Amino acid sequence: MRVLVYGAGALGQAIGCMLAADGHQVTLVLRPRFIDVLQAEGLTVTGIFGTYQISGKELELITELQQINGSDIDLILLTTKTYGTDAAIDEIVALSQCTCPVVSLQNGCGNLEKLTARLGKDRSLAARVITGFEIEQPGQVKITVSADAVHIGGSVRGNIPPAAQQLAEALDHAGLPAIAVNDIYQSLYAKLLYNCALNPLGAILGVHYGALGESKDIKQIMNKVIDETFSVIHALGGTTPWPDAETYRTLFYDNLVPATYHHRASMLQDLENNKPTEVEAMVGYVSTQGRLHGVETPACELLADLLRFKEQQQQRAAR
Repeated sequence: MRVLVYGAGALGQAIGCMLAADGHQVTLVLRPRFIDVLQAEGLTVTGIFGTYQISGKELELITELQQINGSDIDLILLTTKTYGTDAAIDEIVALSQCTCPVVSLQNGCGNLEKLTARLGKDRSLAARVITGFEIEQPGQVKITVSADAVHIGGSVRGNIPPAAQQLAEALDHAGLPAIAVNDIYQSLYAKLLYNCALNPLGAILGVHYGALGESKDIKQIMNKVIDETFSVIHALGGTTPWPDAETYRTLFYDNLVPATYHHRASMLQDLENNKPTEVEAMVGYVSTQGRLHGVETPACELLADLLRFKEQQQQRAAR
């Protein structure tokens, strides 16, 4: 299978390396600063799922999508930050002779809907990734934690597209646990609950996830975020694997937080690197959808406002 990874940061580079090491043809679309290092030294993935290594000759490395022939691609994996989704879709739509499926492996909610609106239901898929990836240095990615297998599904509930099954089997065989599911929206909403409760507070307070779960005061905030997110999901007509917020909280504190105890929020890493955060796809998404559907979300709105402020402060300091 020939796979193109668009927006190859930590997640995209790790998946690309593991698939290439398992015999797939992989093209990475990534920032120019990574090209020379990866060509010279290749890619190495370490961490909880083992060690994988490929040379620069085993990858096709490009900086612009238009550098390749779209008819040769079997699958596009979209791994950009959520604020880059619209621009990425514009480039994919403009890619000549490309009719392959596109899979969003991004954080938050709303990305699959954008794909579907531009590419149609048949080409649009999404994956829920609840695994931590960090670039230790150029060419070296570490998989730090994982709370569950990657879930992959299509834009139509109740149906598993062949491309979702094919990708799940490829990732699983390559060493990254993955399954195909018939309702990816449910999986994405489940991740939204997890991300909204942990990611913003981890970024604002500058601590790992385990520290949040050990604080009685912070747990009260997380409980409010979980309640609000549950209410918005229900207002959207969505479902989760849990009947109510209380059932989810039990799993969250007993299993999910311990499984990712040492993980540092992706938005914290963004702030530290003077990059925009994905606030609008997480607590920003919940607060926006809450306003549209008449659901009050004061905790999510407050966290979104605080993150926007910190983001602006970081960007001013970097000038």
